[in-house]
Amino acid sequence: MALSLKVLDGVFLLNKCHRQNGFCSLFKPLVDSCHPRLYSSYKRPGTAPDRTPPWKKFDFNFQEGVERIKTHFGLLRKEVVDHVKGPEGRPLVEYMVEQVRVAWEFRSEEDLNKWSVSSDAEIGGKSEIFIKLGKNNQSAVLYGTLNTAVPRDGETKYSGYCSMKSKPRLVAFNRKSPYDWTNFNSLFLRVRGDGRPWMINIYTDPYFSHHKDDLYHYFMYPRGGPYWEEIKIPFSKFFFSSRGRVQDNQHALWLDKISTLGFTLGDKVDGPFQLEIDFIGLVKDRAHTEECAYELYERNPKK
Repeated sequence: MALSLKVLDGVFLLNKCHRQNGFCSLFKPLVDSCHPRLYSSYKRPGTAPDRTPPWKKFDFNFQEGVERIKTHFGLLRKEVVDHVKGPEGRPLVEYMVEQVRVAWEFRSEEDLNKWSVSSDAEIGGKSEIFIKLGKNNQSAVLYGTLNTAVPRDGETKYSGYCSMKSKPRLVAFNRKSPYDWTNFNSLFLRVRGDGRPWMINIYTDPYFSHHKDDLYHYFMYPRGGPYWEEIKIPFSKFFFSSRGRVQDNQHALWLDKISTLGFTLGDKVDGPFQLEIDFIGLVKDRAHTEECAYELYERNPKK
């Protein structure tokens, strides 16, 4: 019995260590399935207490854990090799002269898995959004229905949004690795929409925890119709907001700490929508020298 308690304490410490230190994720797969069952506190009222001994609930999958550890070590090896070779695994000269890059393209289900979709259904709304591959697997089709009906929960006042967001890039041991876009000054997209406006959101990896709700926004207005459209948006046009409020203190986008990019539809017009995306790229426009498009004012100007 004492040995079983020590084993369970070790499982708890490993899970706690996994949340605090990425390296401890080496051992996380070995005990990944035991933590939720051992420490679940929910019980339906009136049910008899579970008298099953804890050691009988312990599910130890050694083979799966070893395979995941090998995978993470393989990713770590690739990460070290790329770091020695140059920025993002390319020679320094090639990296410095680069003027065009395709950040995301949509040619397979694997490309779609790099993105996630959400809507106001998460808060009780009725909007729906889906994503699928386009014709001949050459694009991504984002479609659904926008519904501005407010949930009857007595708290929510506004509803009606759908969004698509890229997943953070992960490296060895599930560490987040932000993108470095300092070589570029514009976002370049090839899309085909239905005329409805979309807000483009860029999230940067924050230095401090209280910056986790900071976002940079700008609007995209596809003209609609059967033809493809190429849209170029300078990064200097993106405005800074925090928790949904535009901030008076505007500053340029941190291009060396790009975490995710997303699209949001919330034009308060009920009905179906569709946006088809060929690719999302980056461009260095040498004719564009603007760093920030918005005037910066002092909060307490000296008189």
